[in-house]
Amino acid sequence: MKLTVIGGGGFRVPLVYGALLEDRERLVDQVILHDVDPRRLRVITAVLDQLAATRRRSPRVTATTDLDEALDGADFVFSAVRPGGLAGREVDERVALDHGLLGQETTGPGGVAFGLRTVPVALRIAERVRSVAPGAWVINFTNPAGMVTEAMSHVLGDRVVGICDSPAALCRRAARALGVPLERAWFDYVGLNHLGWLRAILVDGRDELPALLADDARLASIEEGRLFGGDWLRVLGALPNEYLWYWYSQHEATAALADAGGRTRGGYLRKQQEEFYATVDRDPSRALAEWRRVRRDREASYMAESRPDDSPRDDDDVEGGGYERVALAIMAAIGRNERSVHILNVRNRGAVPGFDDGAVVEVPCIVDSNGTHPVATGPVAADQLGMMLKVKAVERETIAAAVEGSRARALRAFALHPMVGSVEVARRLLASYLGAVPDLASTLR
Repeated sequence: MKLTVIGGGGFRVPLVYGALLEDRERLVDQVILHDVDPRRLRVITAVLDQLAATRRRSPRVTATTDLDEALDGADFVFSAVRPGGLAGREVDERVALDHGLLGQETTGPGGVAFGLRTVPVALRIAERVRSVAPGAWVINFTNPAGMVTEAMSHVLGDRVVGICDSPAALCRRAARALGVPLERAWFDYVGLNHLGWLRAILVDGRDELPALLADDARLASIEEGRLFGGDWLRVLGALPNEYLWYWYSQHEATAALADAGGRTRGGYLRKQQEEFYATVDRDPSRALAEWRRVRRDREASYMAESRPDDSPRDDDDVEGGGYERVALAIMAAIGRNERSVHILNVRNRGAVPGFDDGAVVEVPCIVDSNGTHPVATGPVAADQLGMMLKVKAVERETIAAAVEGSRARALRAFALHPMVGSVEVARRLLASYLGAVPDLASTLR
């Protein structure tokens, strides 16, 4: 089968290729990398070539800047693009912080700004897939993942699936703390992307989550226990996705980001990756070793603002990866009918009460050769459902603003966001983003 990676010059692409190398059944025998930046393609191709050199057999890799050429004959399309690059992410985060608001890539006003830039590009990709490779399945990792997946589903229906490594990592950590093999547990999870809760962990029909929540020592062994503290987790009666830290500790998160010496996460990654691509472009022989070094630094610094005591991330989390394994499992489930269960971003189709069928939610799904089948979640707690509905309204206004080119709807998206809380602040935010992003100013009227 043929896998096309859009955003093929991206830093995390070697993770996907590494997962393909581990697949003994060789589901994918051809990988096409597409990117608009030839230098990034050269560098990542060099990394993949050196990964492939460690194996007797490996999928053949080619690279192109022509999207239709890349899509022709594709069975699966992995979409991981970043319009505006990391410089755009830096603007998304910095503008919000300049207005005293949370400066984060997907959560808060930065996520709205990112969505306004990204949705038009994602829709163009979806339209080309429908035209050139109508039988392909699209696996979307482009952020904001839930919003972008919903936008692409307007074109592709249920043939687009959004993935994120945060829920998988949460389940992996919880199972490890309980001493339970992953395959023995059922994880009752509900939410939107970067806004979800693990509500139960069933093992042999018994919910083991209450025992975990009651044990401070075991909670202290996992990221979420250290982030939120046992007292608050017991109040919630659930394990939140790590991104809920930006909601439950919004003031502390904003202060920590503002105090980061003027450097946002986007700025940190931009400098790191500029150096990586330049180094490997000068000396391709160092490609794999340099990628591994930079990747470890990147993962170790993930959500560093949430660890004010400078405590390091667990080695398992630094090395664990995640989304690439989910992507491979989805391809295997669809391509070889290897039925499996994953927490994915898919159209609701009745799974979560309170949402229409077309709303993309993040829930456990059974995946097989017929696609994804979201599992009904049952009633959702009022506080969780309320947060989800508010954020979904913001996502949909952002999609509409991007599709219609409407400044009025963009303003509405910012103003409706619970982290903004003021129409006047929303007006100032929109004006600042329009001033900082010329392409946005030219597309929103």
